[in-house]
Amino acid sequence: MLKKDRYKQLISYFSENFPIAETELAYRNPYELLVAVSLSAQCTDKRVNIVTPPLFERFPDAESLSKAEFDEVFSYIRSISYPNNKAKHLIGMAQRLVKEYNSEVPSSIEELQTLPGVGRKTANVIVSVIYNQPAMAVDTHVFRVSHRIGLVPKSATTPLAVEKELIKYIPQESVPVAHHWLILHGRYICVARSPKCGECALKGLCKHFEALERKVMKAAEKEAAK
Repeated sequence: MLKKDRYKQLISYFSENFPIAETELAYRNPYELLVAVSLSAQCTDKRVNIVTPPLFERFPDAESLSKAEFDEVFSYIRSISYPNNKAKHLIGMAQRLVKEYNSEVPSSIEELQTLPGVGRKTANVIVSVIYNQPAMAVDTHVFRVSHRIGLVPKSATTPLAVEKELIKYIPQESVPVAHHWLILHGRYICVARSPKCGECALKGLCKHFEALERKVMKAAEKEAAK
């Protein structure tokens, strides 16, 4: 199957069956999403959604968080992965938002990456979800699914390489929602261990499933030849 056909079928399937796909992080405004995405690095959305309501009640905006003490922020996020670094980054991020951006969350990837603790993946999520820009955030789910299905070559060994490859083939207007398609597919179907190929509607265009079928056929042929 040609790569362009693989993309076409994938987009067609998701567009028809999951036209609306959104982040599972709970938020009410750009500030809250920025905090939530920053906390979600190497942590589950479920855990983040447990932690953020009391955090946002205490620090409802960038200004209040910018004046926070480290120990208090840490006490709210201690169950999150890497709470020490994230507490420092959240305070620093809020301080920069207040000082440089009048407490508004920037709309460009470049500006977002000047905030403490905000890398390219987080910046891509913000501009995609909040500002509907054609940015593709590549987390572990997107990275894994893209390789397994065959959307990107084996030579795409970094998140940035995968991002560039996906952006090249996915129509601009579909990129924001495609980001969530791939994440959710990786989270619930194409899981890291024992992917649920039996219930996957994409197995007909998946290179990983094709390789599994070849392995099964070879094993059957070998057994029959005995």
